[in-house]
Amino acid sequence: MKRHWFIALTLLLALFAALPGSAQPQTGLPVSDLVIHTASGLRKFKVELANTDASRSRGMMFRSQMAPDAGMLFDFFTEQPASFWMRNTLIPLDMLFIKADGTILNIHQRAIPHDETSISSAGPVRAVLELNGGTASRLGIKPGDKVDHAIFGRKP
Repeated sequence: MKRHWFIALTLLLALFAALPGSAQPQTGLPVSDLVIHTASGLRKFKVELANTDASRSRGMMFRSQMAPDAGMLFDFFTEQPASFWMRNTLIPLDMLFIKADGTILNIHQRAIPHDETSISSAGPVRAVLELNGGTASRLGIKPGDKVDHAIFGRKP
């Protein structure tokens, strides 16, 4: 009887871990809180942190969906010009280019899936935040808004 209870609990935990919104996505990337201060209020997200060459190279490729309050934060560790493309990316994305102090420098909205056109920062940035396409306009996120996240020394 105890063995059946243990098996049932194990299966339940495995099912819970696979649900959307679970703390650790299937990618195995670290997940953390991120907050954007907009003119209309705080906007909260759970972001995967792409902070290795491999995770930055793969990014959001091959994903067919992303939760509305999710994103991926690409950390370059120092400010530098940044360019992205949408090769093998299946969903439209907003790209927020963020300076080392957490200020959004520029935003590219609704990047087109599979497009190989280069999308670049307007200057050196520490990080890029990818959100579902249309999120920036829907939530009123604009250049100049501040981002709270540990990589910017601004904890949410």
